Amino acid sequence: MHLALLDWLIIAVYLLISLGIALYYSRRASASTTEFFLSGRNLPWWIAGTAMVATTFAADTPLAVTELVAKNGIAGNWLWWNMLFGGMLTTFFFARLWRRAGILTDVEFSELRYSGRPAAFLRGFRAIYLGLFMNLVIMGWVNLALVKILTVMFPGLTFFGVEKVALLGFEFGAALMWVGLIMLLVAFYSSISGLWGVAITDTFQFVVAMGGTIALAIIAVNIPEIGGVAGLKAQLPESVFRFTPVVGGQGSTAGAALNMTVTAFIAYIGVQWWASWYPGADPGGGGYIAQRMMSAKDEKHSLFATLWFMIAHYAIRPWPWIMVALVSMVLYPELDAAHKGEGFVMVMRDYLPPGLLGLLLAAFLAAYMSTIATQLNWGASYIINDLYRRFIRPAGEEKYYVRVSRITTLVLMFISLVVTSKLERISGAWEFIIGLSGGIGLVLILRWWWWRINAWSEISAMLAPLVIYPFIYFYPEALARWFPPLEPLLEFPSSLFIIVPWTTAVWLAVTYLTPPTDEKTLHAFYKRIHPGGLLWKPVADQLPEVRSDSGYWRLMIDWFLGCLMVLTALFGVGHLILGEPLRGLLFLLLTAGCSVAIYRHLSTVGWEQVGD
Repeated sequence: MHLALLDWLIIAVYLLISLGIALYYSRRASASTTEFFLSGRNLPWWIAGTAMVATTFAADTPLAVTELVAKNGIAGNWLWWNMLFGGMLTTFFFARLWRRAGILTDVEFSELRYSGRPAAFLRGFRAIYLGLFMNLVIMGWVNLALVKILTVMFPGLTFFGVEKVALLGFEFGAALMWVGLIMLLVAFYSSISGLWGVAITDTFQFVVAMGGTIALAIIAVNIPEIGGVAGLKAQLPESVFRFTPVVGGQGSTAGAALNMTVTAFIAYIGVQWWASWYPGADPGGGGYIAQRMMSAKDEKHSLFATLWFMIAHYAIRPWPWIMVALVSMVLYPELDAAHKGEGFVMVMRDYLPPGLLGLLLAAFLAAYMSTIATQLNWGASYIINDLYRRFIRPAGEEKYYVRVSRITTLVLMFISLVVTSKLERISGAWEFIIGLSGGIGLVLILRWWWWRINAWSEISAMLAPLVIYPFIYFYPEALARWFPPLEPLLEFPSSLFIIVPWTTAVWLAVTYLTPPTDEKTLHAFYKRIHPGGLLWKPVADQLPEVRSDSGYWRLMIDWFLGCLMVLTALFGVGHLILGEPLRGLLFLLLTAGCSVAIYRHLSTVGWEQVGD
């Protein structure tokens, strides 16, 4: 297909604005690694929170949601909506603590909280595991999604007349070469502007991405083949429009509402969100979410940034994707399960007029670029701060580390393209990651609240699933034969009922069999963070001069109200869109009540203004 001149002009203006923001902030980012990776700890809540949302709005997310809706209706989104419960826990219990810690990366927390060689090993291992391997897989996944979008939008795409390009011994397809050029631009502005430029660009890109997808949803629902919301509802089964899964069945079938067994439902709603690690939904916060919390102006801005992220991420952002996904089910019923996600792109290609098509392509570029920019900046922060600076060259000047950080950003970009060229599909990767991290979430939460957790606790929790998960994943028939009672629990997510207890038993045993963190480190951590609570009592009794946090029961109420606020907003907006105004307004009235209650409590909190 061919884009009109107006489409190209819109895309060009978008790219020029993104580059202009980076150039504007380039001098500021050069001052220090704190400026480069944490924007000098001076981001206002609305920028920090919007940057979180933009990062999790990648090029693959509308396609993934389209697949979920096509398979299990609107309720299929509970496979990621359940992570709200963990995110809201981070909002009220951990956002303030991350800002208070005054560290550069969440991996650096290892040596703030633990002591000795185990702490140093944990820091270096997590820097390599998260900053390099996991980061490259995530970027490969996001790159692959943009390759798919370009392939669908431009059949027969070439790169300046050739279908494949050989570079440094690696072979790249034409679509991946175009992705590489876009990524080069992202790496350039990410490497020169640091987190200030990335965060401001993220905010701009989020507005573009949301505006484009909202416009697409409105146009798609109103095309003659659909006939508005009423026509859409008339052409699809009623079960597709359920907001909640059916519990107690034997599993889902294509085109029906998400149908979960009781065991699977409990695993999703009661276990997954706190027990497993997943990028962007770490129990207790972590990764680029922690980076944004630590970059906020103060504790108050850190909490409100995370709260805004929860609202926008779960209650606002999904509905344009869901509506386009429903439209694609009507327009392209012939798509098989492996290509359902492409229906979103096909609606763009087939029904958008010139100008709006350029806007939507700019929106996808915005979604892609905001995610890649953060992954590059965040990954480089681990490699430089927690590996190179900590273990290889600890005595360099700040400007030297900024220079090396920029080089590292470019190297990560190239390696991610190589990884992408080797990938064909990452179907079920999120299940694999969640299963392989089953049980570590409790350690990531309790390390803030229990003095007895040590570095070996975290190390053993990371390694324990590696022992049992391969048997569940690769040899389920053998396990069912050897241990018949386990057979109903061998499929995800029910397998979490095996992995989580096993991991928990291992790390608890290791915790009590290894010495605790030394007293000096515990005292220093408690003086800086002063989390309070019964599980810190042995340390708190030795430091009576430290004023500890309190009011945790009220924070639990805020957590409950926060979850209710987002879910009622999600359902309220959905009912309004689907032509059920009375039900929608009732849900939104509950949303307003929860918001007022939370705001009144937070207005009474004594905030610490300085956390550096």
